[in-house]
Amino acid sequence: DRYRALLHEGALLVDPEDPGEDIRLLVYLEHSIEDGRQDASGDRRVASRQYQFVELHEDGSTVSAGYAPFLDYRPADESERARVELLLGQRWLSEAIEQRAVQYAVEEVVPRHLEQVRSRREELVRKTMAAVRERLSHEIQYWGGRYVELKAQEEAGRQPRINSRQAQQRMEDLEARRDRRLHELEQELQLAPLPPVVVGAAVVVPQGLLSRLGDAEEPEPGMSGDPETERLAMEAVMEAERALGFEPKDIAAEKRGYDIESRTPDGRLRFIEVKGRQAGASNVFVTRNEHLTCLNKPEQFILAIVLVENGTASEPRYVREPFAQDLDFSVMGINHSLGRLLEMSTEPG
Repeated sequence: DRYRALLHEGALLVDPEDPGEDIRLLVYLEHSIEDGRQDASGDRRVASRQYQFVELHEDGSTVSAGYAPFLDYRPADESERARVELLLGQRWLSEAIEQRAVQYAVEEVVPRHLEQVRSRREELVRKTMAAVRERLSHEIQYWGGRYVELKAQEEAGRQPRINSRQAQQRMEDLEARRDRRLHELEQELQLAPLPPVVVGAAVVVPQGLLSRLGDAEEPEPGMSGDPETERLAMEAVMEAERALGFEPKDIAAEKRGYDIESRTPDGRLRFIEVKGRQAGASNVFVTRNEHLTCLNKPEQFILAIVLVENGTASEPRYVREPFAQDLDFSVMGINHSLGRLLEMSTEPG
């Protein structure tokens, strides 16, 4: 909230891993989903709020940019700003940007957010409702039985410590409590997505463009892999996942911190980051985004390493929980020893 105006003003970032020359616009939106509950002011409660990121391109295309793409970018310095200053005046960078970003989010990103919240909430709420019914219905039955017993004692002239009216009141209070709680839970299932709101934007300049414009620093070793090697590695991992009976999906373009989302027969997801390296390479570069994804999803994340020699990919090697410590915020990525990672690796499975 403190820097909302500054975010809306925009920024200029550099993608050090992109060898291309096409600039793009990264737009960040805030999206909320409400449920049927109301707070003390009568407003509907927010069930989920998340930031969403989309990228707009000059050709009119719009794509999802993943969870936190900015973690792998860096600020442009003054000399880099000077190189691309003329390019920042292109008409497409200012024409209906917010409308394009919001429309794409409504059609593509918001439905995924809603489905994620709905699936999690429905499972939790259904279990809670079953538990509430079981526990309170059991107590209601108990006090209903006590009412009958106490009423019979009173009619027989006895004076029990608790009279039948108290037992009946206890039963009615429990019934009201059960109905009220079940109504609240039903309201939690009444999800409604709000329209996305544009929070800010940034022009993203690829390293390849800066290099062509002259005197740009060379990317650090390992920052940009060979496209053909990466392609062969992706194909090898996709095939290995299919051989295991899984359903892999290539989502590398979405920059979620992993390249492949693979669904197992029981519906679980595996998040696989693929690193293709030429035989004889000594290191593997891991971006900050990939590193954080591993730490946030340790049971689902897999680092797949594929060695390529003479245009042929070897069998992938899988490394589970490869990273144990977070990176300093100023670190965009880190080189890891390829040999050490291979020692930790296993066959796909």
